[in-house]
This record gives sequence, C-alpha cells and structure tokens, in this order.
Amino acid sequence: MGGSGNSVVRNVEDFVVRVEDALTASPVGRALIERYLEGWHEIEVEVVRDNAGNSLAVCSMENIDPMGVHTGDSIVVSPVLTLTDREWQMLRTAALKIVGVLDIRGACNVQFALSPDGLEYYVIEVNPRASRSSALASKATGYPIARMAAKIALGMNLTEMTNPVTGAGSALSEPALDYVAVKIPSWPFDTFPQADPSLGPRMKATGEVLAIGLNFAQALVKACRSLERGRNMPDKRMRSWGTRKLWEQITAPTNLRLEAITELLRRSSSTVDEMARRTHIRNILLNSLTRYSLLKNISKRMGLSTAMLFLQGCTDCR
Repeated sequence: MGGSGNSVVRNVEDFVVRVEDALTASPVGRALIERYLEGWHEIEVEVVRDNAGNSLAVCSMENIDPMGVHTGDSIVVSPVLTLTDREWQMLRTAALKIVGVLDIRGACNVQFALSPDGLEYYVIEVNPRASRSSALASKATGYPIARMAAKIALGMNLTEMTNPVTGAGSALSEPALDYVAVKIPSWPFDTFPQADPSLGPRMKATGEVLAIGLNFAQALVKACRSLERGRNMPDKRMRSWGTRKLWEQITAPTNLRLEAITELLRRSSSTVDEMARRTHIRNILLNSLTRYSLLKNISKRMGLSTAMLFLQGCTDCR
C-alpha cells in the first residue's frame, strides 16, 4: 500500500539494492520491474458503470507533479487544465473501453501516463473499487460515487436514477464543472523532522486538503491556507536560501518544492520555460504560480480583498 518497496533506479548498483528491498517487502517474494516514464504526465479518470453497460466519466484529475512522485504526494487539480480536447477524449475513451472490457459494475479509477507530446499513453493501473481518488472525485464534483456504486450493486441502472448533482435528469449525465478543485497533501515532516522529506514512488503523506476556487490560482491559495503549516508562498524563510539550495528542493523533489518554485519565480531567478523544462510541470500551471507570487505582493501592499479580486480575474487557467 502507498507504494511500499517502490523506487526509481538509474544505475546497476542501486538496481541490485532496490530489488532486494522490494523482494523483502513483497509478501510473495516477487518484484515488478518497469520502464520509468520520466517527465510524463499522470492523469486519472473516475468512471462509474452499471449492469446494463452504461458508463460515464465522472471526473478527470491531473497531477501537477510528473511521473515519479506518488499520486498521494502530488498536488492534484480537477478538472484537467492542460490537455487538449483530442488528448482528453483519447484518455476518456480508453478509460470507458477498459471498464467495459473488464465488465466492472460500480466505481473504477483508471490512471494514465501521458507523454509530453500527448501522442502516446500507458495505463498505469486500474482500481475496480472506490479508492482515495474516488473520494476526491466525489468531493470535487458533488457526484456521490460510493452511493451510486452501492445502488448499482443492488441492481439499479444509471438511467433509472436521478442525477444526484442537479436533482433532475439521468444519473448518466457527466458533471460539468465551472470551477477548479485543488488537492494538496499534508506531510508529517514538521512533527518528525528526522524523517526523509524527499518525494518519490513511496507515498509519505498522512492527510490532504481540498479547496475549490474560480481558477487554479485561487483554489491553490485556499488549499495552502487550509494546511495551516505556518508557511506562505513564497516563503519568507526561504529568502535567505541560495538559488542552488532552492533548486535542490525541486530537482530531487521534497515537500517544500512548491514553496521553492514560487520563491525562484519571485526572484526572477528562473523563467517559466526553464522551470517547465527542469521540473516537467506544465507551463500553464507555472504561470499560475507566477501570478500567485504576484498575489502575495498585492495582498501585502493593497489588502486581501484586492488580491482576491486579482485572482478572480485570472481566468486563463480554468
């Protein structure tokens, strides 16, 4: 659970050690070795299918961090913001076909890895159950996935149920969001400072917060404040850090990578294009973080209400 025993290796020496660790962690003494899709983007689709074969994509979710960081440790945004319509329809169609071929009846989460050019994808895993992502999707959309899956298990079909979001029409209608939901993990590193804060395929988060806003930047602001970690973005405590130390939090990602990114952007020590190239985070999301840094200056000089109005005007990342 949570990626226990998982790791990324780049040389033979580490490979031997990590495989031994994986075999030790495995109850059946087996290890799975796969290609590392470095720089690829992780997309999730939450699907509900009934006994008659009717299915819908309830929610789309996009990890801010690229492949290599466990989805439980990644910032997640819903709906997807950076995909073209062709890319989204390709993944949506694949998810519905997968659920149909497996004859899943109820809730199912399908996770994809999408290449940077959007021309190729792999299926990471298929979870034929209500999962942590299902709870996130339900909260983000208002569509009660677990309850609908329970009704399907009792023999009801989606066409026979009322749309639980609107209260009218069929439950087969896919939710259409006019807002953005952002999930940020919560880590225990403040309580356990001796723990390794690096992020990878092993999940280390012990909780998460979800915030809803008119756009990505606004939802991100609310989620960060909800964490109540005593940190802001950009973090004033990082102003004394050297550029090299900040990059160390990003290139080998830690729980402070988001604060380090916004501090570098605040200093103009890095352009958005350079940051996107080195982190594999999409430009449109980094542009929102740049506006976030500007927001801090606005709120400090002109007041929080003016800052929130500024965020409401940032409509190009919805």
